[in-house]
Amino acid sequence: RTTSRPRGPSPGPGATQLEDPKARAVNEKHGDDHGVNLSKLRALAKRLKTQQELACRLWETDDTAARLLAILICRPKAFERDELDVMLREARAPKVHDWLVNYVVKKNPHSQELRLAWSADPDPVVASAGWALTTERVAKKPDDLDLAGLLDIIETEMKDAPDRLQWAMNHCLAQIGIEHSEHRARAIGIGERLEVLKDYPTSPGCTSPFAPIWITEMVRRKQDK
Repeated sequence: RTTSRPRGPSPGPGATQLEDPKARAVNEKHGDDHGVNLSKLRALAKRLKTQQELACRLWETDDTAARLLAILICRPKAFERDELDVMLREARAPKVHDWLVNYVVKKNPHSQELRLAWSADPDPVVASAGWALTTERVAKKPDDLDLAGLLDIIETEMKDAPDRLQWAMNHCLAQIGIEHSEHRARAIGIGERLEVLKDYPTSPGCTSPFAPIWITEMVRRKQDK
C-alpha cells in the first residue's frame, strides 16, 4: 500500500445505514460533515473487529463516516510514518482528525517523530495535531520536554492562532499547569493575560476550557482524591 490513494465509490459496510438527521444537524455545527450515531458506529466496529485491509479501503472513499469506521478497525502500528502524514493532511473533518490522532497516531511507533514535524508545520490544522501529541507527552512522559520553552511559545503565539491550533495550544497550557506544580503559577498567569476561551459557553456540570479555571478545578479534584 502506498500513500497515493484512489477514491473508491462506496463508504463501506453499514456506515450509510447509521445516518441520523438529528446527529447530522449537531455535527455540522462543529464542522463535521456526517450524521452518524457514533455509539452505533462503535458497535459496528466491534462486530467487524480489526481488519486493516478493509480499513484502508474505507479510508480511500473520502467519506467521513467511513473514515471514522476505518480508524476504529485499523491496526495503528501498521501504518508507516509517511502514510500517517498524508492521512492527517487529508483528514479535514474535525472528528476524523481528532480520532486519527488519538486512536491511531498516538499508538504508532512514529508518533514522536510526527509530533516534532507537525508542531512546526505551517498548516495550523496539522500543527494542532503536533500540539495534541505534545499535550499527551506533558501528561505521560515529560522528562525530555522543555516545558518552560513550550510556555514561551504558547505565550507568544496562542492569542492569535487559528481556532483549532489555539484550542490545542490552550489544552497544552492547561495540562502543563495541571501536571507540573512548578509551572502552575506561570501557566495560570498566561491564561489570565491572554484570556483565550474565557467566554467559551460551558454546559452545566462541565469544566470551562479557560485555562485558569481548568487548571484550578483539575488540581482541586486531584487533591480531593
